[in-house]
Amino acid sequence: MPKYSTGGGGGGDDGDACELCGRETTDLRKATVAGAKLLVCSNCRPHDDAGNAPSDRGGPSGGSRGGSSGGSSGDTGSGSGATESRNKELARKQAKMYDSATGDSKRWEEEGTSYESDRLPYLVSGYGDLVTEARQDAGLTVEEVAAELELDEDDILAVEDGRAATANVGGSVVRALEERFGIDVVDE
Repeated sequence: MPKYSTGGGGGGDDGDACELCGRETTDLRKATVAGAKLLVCSNCRPHDDAGNAPSDRGGPSGGSRGGSSGGSSGDTGSGSGATESRNKELARKQAKMYDSATGDSKRWEEEGTSYESDRLPYLVSGYGDLVTEARQDAGLTVEEVAAELELDEDDILAVEDGRAATANVGGSVVRALEERFGIDVVDE
């Protein structure tokens, strides 16, 4: 679990864990994140407000770039514009860190989602068993049903396992299975 610091403890004997993400490593460096001075790992260094993320130019000093004592260039503004741009940058960094921790989002960025156009309806209790039983009664395999209805086998298996919602199966898959087998699995 990540621990958070206000910068007062020095962090010398706190162990070898990043104070932002909690990753255990021996490669920790000081960084200022959202105003707090933390010891962070290499993955969290891009979140340094002072822009002290290591570059390919050299070691941790990074040339003439200042440390956290000089403050960040965004702090010099007196209006709310500086605060707003700083908040946007922090939100962008946090989202980037979240995306890198949760997996690849390129598919959703390129293809978008079909949540509104192919919304999963409310399903009756035990819908997976109903679909499985209907398919078996028809003497068909999952592969045969997928080919016949032009559906993804994984989507059919998710429905049969009762994981339609967690597997992001579209409502069109459920409707096609209902129509093919003459069963009611949608609770309307």
